[in-house]
Parts: sequence; C-alpha cells; structure tokens
Amino acid sequence: MNYWRAMADTGGIRKGVSQEILPGVYAYADPAEVARGAARLFIDYAWQSIAKDGKFAVALSGGITPRQMFGLLASDEFRGQVDWAKVHVFWSDERAVPPTNAESNYGVARREMLIRVPIPESNVHRMEAEKPNIGRAAHEYEEVLRKSLDLDDHGFPRFHLIYLGMGKDGHTASLFPGGRVTRQTSRWVSTPMVTKLNMRRMTLTLPVLDAAMRVVFLVVGSDKAESCALYCRKSATLPCLLSSYSHAISG
Repeated sequence: MNYWRAMADTGGIRKGVSQEILPGVYAYADPAEVARGAARLFIDYAWQSIAKDGKFAVALSGGITPRQMFGLLASDEFRGQVDWAKVHVFWSDERAVPPTNAESNYGVARREMLIRVPIPESNVHRMEAEKPNIGRAAHEYEEVLRKSLDLDDHGFPRFHLIYLGMGKDGHTASLFPGGRVTRQTSRWVSTPMVTKLNMRRMTLTLPVLDAAMRVVFLVVGSDKAESCALYCRKSATLPCLLSSYSHAISG
C-alpha cells in the first residue's frame, strides 16, 4: 500500500490522510499524524530494502517528531511489521554528550525504541561524540560506515533512508547557516563548531546526505513555517535547501 498518495477530498487535511501540496512535499493534520506517516514510511522502505539488498540501513535524527515515531515503531501496532534482525541503525548527527544525557539523539532512540524492539545490538551504530577527541571519533564513525554500507559512484556511503529535521534557522543535521556547508569535501563525517551553542557536534556531511537513496525531512511547528516555505520554493541558500530529498512531511 502506498501511504503517500492518499489525498484529502476537500481543501482541509483530514486526520489520518496526507495531502501532497507540492511534488514530494506532504502535509498532515497534526504532529501525531506526521509521526505516524514517518513510521509507515520506515516500514515501507524497510521491506523494500530488505527484499532488494537483504538489509535496511537507516540514519535517524533527533527531535520531538522522531521521538514520537520511535514510540510508534516500538508499539504493538507497528513492531511486528519490521524484520528488525536485518535493520541497521545509524545517526545523521549527535551532540557531544554521553548517551545517558537527555540531549543525546542516540539516548532518545534507545529509550523510546531500541530497547523495545528485537534489533541485534551489533546492528546499532551510534556516533560516539562524547569522546574527548571528537575529531578522532568522527574518523572512527567513517570506518563504521565504510564497513557497513555500499558506496555510490563518487565513493560516498549510501543509506537506504535518512531522516532529517529542519530548524527554524534552516539548519539540518548539525549543518548550520554560517558554517562551512559544502559538497566539496571528501569527508563523510565532520565535527563543526556550532557558534551560537559554543560546542562541537558530529554530523554526516552534505555529500553523504546527497548519496542516500531516500531523504525524508520531518517538519513540525509554526516557528518553522518560514524555513519550510523557503524549502518548498528553494529560494534561499540554507543547509536544508542544499540537500537532495525524496519526501518532506509537515504538520
């Protein structure tokens, strides 16, 4: 079943039904429906990828909407629809905090989903951004990707699916406006300094985001309306606009 072509009969968006407002951009009635749609997409692409390649390599993001998606995927309704033994989980970015910290993207996914589904521990590949030498940790994560993923024609790792968010300033993953965001890099993982936060983060680079078979942006909240509008029009140079995408889901 294709969950992404269900359209509303009227100008409004009914609960449980998405509306394609632009090619590849789908709107839902509320944040809960965005999370449900994202969970359905996870299941659809997991089955497609496993059938084709024998595994499903997905990079997760942080934020409230992914947290809701994690809870749904671990629920009785969804958990049994995924062949978890063939799912390999990675992250698009991570804060420089321990995995037990409430701000850890990995920590959220672990609490809300990973400990509640039958995924092998060896299939969970977290960014160890809390290490004292975060630059070395980024190189180590590149080696994890090298051992786990196939490469595209340009030598970059190919995820089956990457989930991304969008900040109200237009940042995605840990690629922020004003930072060095470029396709002209051979690095797979970088550790940019986020000036306004005065801290480094670990993030997949733009060429890796572009190399993915599918990229899905999850955008929720009126405070992101301006960035979302620019995204839809591709009318500004923001990190979220530089990345290729398959779907954008808003609510």
